[in-house]
Amino acid sequence: MQAGELQAGEIVLLVDVKERRYLVTLDPEKQYHSHAGFIPHSDIIGKVEGSQVATTKGQKFRAFRPSLHDYVLQMKRGAQVIYPKDLAAILMLADIYPGAKVFETGIGSGAMSMALLRAGADIVGYEVREDFASRAKKNVFDFMGQGIAERYEVHIADAYEGIKPGGAGMAEGDAMFDRFVLDLPEPWQVLAHASKALRPGGIAVAYTPSITQAQQVRHLMSDGAWDEISTTEVLHRTWHIEGQAVRPDHRMVGHTAFLTRGRLIGPNVNSEKRVLTDNAEPIPG
Repeated sequence: MQAGELQAGEIVLLVDVKERRYLVTLDPEKQYHSHAGFIPHSDIIGKVEGSQVATTKGQKFRAFRPSLHDYVLQMKRGAQVIYPKDLAAILMLADIYPGAKVFETGIGSGAMSMALLRAGADIVGYEVREDFASRAKKNVFDFMGQGIAERYEVHIADAYEGIKPGGAGMAEGDAMFDRFVLDLPEPWQVLAHASKALRPGGIAVAYTPSITQAQQVRHLMSDGAWDEISTTEVLHRTWHIEGQAVRPDHRMVGHTAFLTRGRLIGPNVNSEKRVLTDNAEPIPG
């Protein structure tokens, strides 16, 4: 993301006096229209970030380059995005680092892809729906630029049927991914292929909305091939602080999903089958 004056072709975030937020792609021939008048894009182009601009009716907006948090929540989407609170946790749980070779599925609207790419990862993504894949790539390239394409490879493919090693940033002889990041209804079906596509010591993180899905992931990981297994839920609550008035905000971002993490054990390790926690009954199938 560049610094300096706002330029034509850039995406900017307009914030009004009520903190409502709008994404606009600057074009000197266009205008931003609202119920309170319009702003010629030419009034924004050339301004520094944080500048105030006004509509023809006097409605004031502040203009910024959007953060990833802003963009994820405001961008056009084909599928429900992973919320920023979970994106941040996944980056830590999966231990994403520059140059990590990441297998991601499903791609959805591209929110997870952008977080992984910003952290320096090289991604091979599988998405079964072509419309979702197209939307994800457009969102990623609009925000990060076309130059990111050398680290971002998306295939129309079903990860349940298997994973072909290799891809973006991987040499011809490379056969394994460093990380799996999974956002699809039955991630355990993908994890069943892990021994052929995830390197020993590699980490997998599965994003699942329901606890029964998380339980099924844990059941698969209890087969003795996985270590450092955990399931986490992230709750996000902001606070109201105004003078001496201090209290939690009335609204919070509560449950969105469970994040289940495991680390693949090397093939030479003898490991007993793990016991499910909380006296859970094994899940058949």
